[in-house]
Amino acid sequence: MDKLSSLAKFKSSCPFLARTKASTLRTLCTKASPRYPTLSKLTEKATGCPIMGPALQLRSGQIVAGYASVAGSAEVTKIHQHKGVYPDPTSANIEMCPHASKALAAARMAEDLAKAKSKASLKEKAAQPSTSKSAAATGCPFHAEGSSKVASAESAKRVVTPGGFNYERFYMDEIEKKHQDASYRYFNNINRMADKFPIAHTGNTKDEVEVWCANDYLGMGNNPVVLETMHRTLKTYGHGAGGTRNIAGNTGMHLALEEELAQLHRKPAALVFSSCYVANDATLATLGSKLPGCVYFSDTMNHASMIQGMRHSGAKRVIFKHNDLEDLESKLAQYPKETPKIIAFESVYSMCGSIGPIKEICDLAEQYGALTFLDEVHAVGLYGPHGAGVAEHLDWDAQLAAGNSPEPIKGSVMDRIDIITGTLGKAYGAVGGYIAGSTEFVDMIRSYAAGFIFTTSLPPVNVAGARASIAYQREYLGDRRLKQLNVRDLKSRFESLDIPVVPGPSHIVPVLVGDPALARLASDTLLAKHNVYVQAINYPTVARGEERLRFTVTPGHTVDQIARLAKVVDQTFTELGIKRTSDWKAAGGRANVGMPDAQPVDPIWTDSQIGLADNTAPKTLRTGQPRVVDTRAVRVTREKFNDLLGPYIEAPVMAEATTVTVQRPSFKITETSVRAPAAISATA
Repeated sequence: MDKLSSLAKFKSSCPFLARTKASTLRTLCTKASPRYPTLSKLTEKATGCPIMGPALQLRSGQIVAGYASVAGSAEVTKIHQHKGVYPDPTSANIEMCPHASKALAAARMAEDLAKAKSKASLKEKAAQPSTSKSAAATGCPFHAEGSSKVASAESAKRVVTPGGFNYERFYMDEIEKKHQDASYRYFNNINRMADKFPIAHTGNTKDEVEVWCANDYLGMGNNPVVLETMHRTLKTYGHGAGGTRNIAGNTGMHLALEEELAQLHRKPAALVFSSCYVANDATLATLGSKLPGCVYFSDTMNHASMIQGMRHSGAKRVIFKHNDLEDLESKLAQYPKETPKIIAFESVYSMCGSIGPIKEICDLAEQYGALTFLDEVHAVGLYGPHGAGVAEHLDWDAQLAAGNSPEPIKGSVMDRIDIITGTLGKAYGAVGGYIAGSTEFVDMIRSYAAGFIFTTSLPPVNVAGARASIAYQREYLGDRRLKQLNVRDLKSRFESLDIPVVPGPSHIVPVLVGDPALARLASDTLLAKHNVYVQAINYPTVARGEERLRFTVTPGHTVDQIARLAKVVDQTFTELGIKRTSDWKAAGGRANVGMPDAQPVDPIWTDSQIGLADNTAPKTLRTGQPRVVDTRAVRVTREKFNDLLGPYIEAPVMAEATTVTVQRPSFKITETSVRAPAAISATA
């Protein structure tokens, strides 16, 4: 009832809405009332308003009346039987019917509204009586609260030490700038549910939505062997690490994770940080400050963490055009070969979906005496036969043949990269970041980087979960393949509907909107009307005029969910009048959408790598079908923790069955093999 996008229309007529900050309204909209769980905090407050209170009661009654044909289980059963549907009474219930569940939700909301109104009425009787007109000025709890907040804010502005700086005013003015240019960030209350991936609930636990923008790209945040390992670790080692790595936080779990990461990238060493933002910042700041006369060469679309690290280093920074090798070479050529140089770039650029020319940049680095610093944050877990990223993917056959050997493949792209950084918080569904490279390089960063030395170590339970996720994905190719199939499906559907997808070879599905307010409104509309959660991406994450919706598809999304998403996005574009691909083309194009003489962009995953060429590709999921969990990968993962957690004791039912449903209903155990793609099977 109180979606933020609708509230702006009433700010001129309601003093409370006019005076309350947008961030406060957002919080009130998205947080459920502790007393009445079907209502938001804003709706609960509105029941006490002499204007909104009766209006809410009236509207609630209308909604309930709209579902009046559904009064109880008996009536629901008759309706279904009349249509030839006979639900199984042992597994079906009234809440599984969309119409009936909405009726029940409406009835519950009406009941809560009545209770809230009753309580507000009691408070009103206890207070001094007033008419609706006078309440608009003084008595209305909305107006009174709004006035008190404004008075408090005004007081804060006035109470300033003589000759001192007005800090509160400064804060408010800075925030107001963000509101004025529509770049203010809103955080939705989204709680992803482990047993219903990719479903989440909002502030109201009964309000469920589909998540289409999470960076848990493979759904490993709720993988059974990951959760199982974390439970075992928590029971054995407790929660916190107990200090920095130098004091009490250097556990066997941390050392084992770093060994796992080094082997993944076939590098001698790796180092784990609290996040990859910290890893990039600390590493680049340390390198640039220690290397004498160091010069950074940075892609114009590099992540903020890399930019910040280079700035913190104090070293000179030269910017080259995105993925432009000629521009990069012309700038490298301006410096003597003996000058320390670092080329910092990414493999997958997350907002546009482009992929860096890694091999060609390695060629330039060797020619001009530069180190290569490759950020694989949006690629680890998703590319390559073992999930090591795009650098591994570019030598697919050789990397697949080498298996999980930690030895480098001489001359391969991954071997030629000097420094690789990655995250544990995206495809691996955990938290943390890391660097991988030579033993001496890693030891130097460990010894000098303040971002590593002076921060509490990650808890062992998180470290164990991350390692389990990496170990599983090194053994199992099916999740990566299925994700790519779903990405192709969604991009194809969008393109057929003239929805402007920014072209790119990666898994990223950016949809151009081109206006910050419109992007925010599209996000709010999809959430409010269609229970689809996708976050708007505005400046400074993307350039002004290139605002977009960024969709991420996972192996857990079904064909039916993908089809529905395309339909509701199409409806939303029509409803809000958002430009289509054809409109951008007529306007000359923007952000690579609708550009003159644009050529199709082929995906980096080939048909052969996905398994389409030999019919070994995993089957896409339909509604109700569980995801596949590979028993071999589970077994290998469990064995890696024998030294610290002891052997996993298999339950009898798990030992006897070849295919069983695990505790999490969204998964199904199936035997497959990454080394023999033909053996990969999917749930039927």
